[in-house]
Amino acid sequence: MTSSAPSAQGRPERGPHAAVTAPVRRGYERYARQAGQWLRGYEARGGRVYCGAGCFACCDMPIRVSLAEALITAGALSPAKARAVEAHARAALANARTAPDDEEYVRRHRQEVGFCPLLDRETGACSEYDSRPTRCRDTFSAFPARFCASGTWEAMGRREQDAYRREVARTPGTDGEVHFIAPLEHLSEPVWVAAARAMRAEWGLEVWGDFWVLTTLARDPAFMARVAAGDHRGAWTVAQRRGLAHRELLELG
Repeated sequence: MTSSAPSAQGRPERGPHAAVTAPVRRGYERYARQAGQWLRGYEARGGRVYCGAGCFACCDMPIRVSLAEALITAGALSPAKARAVEAHARAALANARTAPDDEEYVRRHRQEVGFCPLLDRETGACSEYDSRPTRCRDTFSAFPARFCASGTWEAMGRREQDAYRREVARTPGTDGEVHFIAPLEHLSEPVWVAAARAMRAEWGLEVWGDFWVLTTLARDPAFMARVAAGDHRGAWTVAQRRGLAHRELLELG
């Protein structure tokens, strides 16, 4: 059955899971307004944001999302992009199955699994910018892009690392520990709250996990049927049969 829910622009959003995706889209719209206002004030006070068109140093990071967010991205993909996302998901799963700890998982994801397949490497732009998930919207750097690149910290000597820590501590907008702009991450939290509430209200369960795994599963009618029925065990079985189940990358409950 196709349902509808008000979109951010007031037009009804249609689709079998509109009751879940519409609150997230409204959250995206609200976040864009609030983040834009915060950034204007930050820059007026002398703050600087180094992120911009063509900058993609962070696009090889693992990303955790809700299924509500993944549905939005999944609905925008062409068949070719969907295949590329699934290949990336399977590479992330292979990494998760063999990584000895979280630190090694992240390192290998960035250096071996590599950049998101939705990144246009020629332009440095996201090819699905309007449907990108929350984490891709709220990550802003107060330092140049090289500090976001994989391996930069490890390549620094002790003096460089100490200098980095001092600079972060005195840079407005950071949390004093890393160079990302903390208030812009805090402003996005209502999007995740909205996603959690919508999933719980519509399905009776929440689904969280790896962006590429969930975006792949969001396009699987059998998986989504079990989720929509509130059947977390059935959904897990579907994912398992497809080789897309891992406790760290797919959370149902």
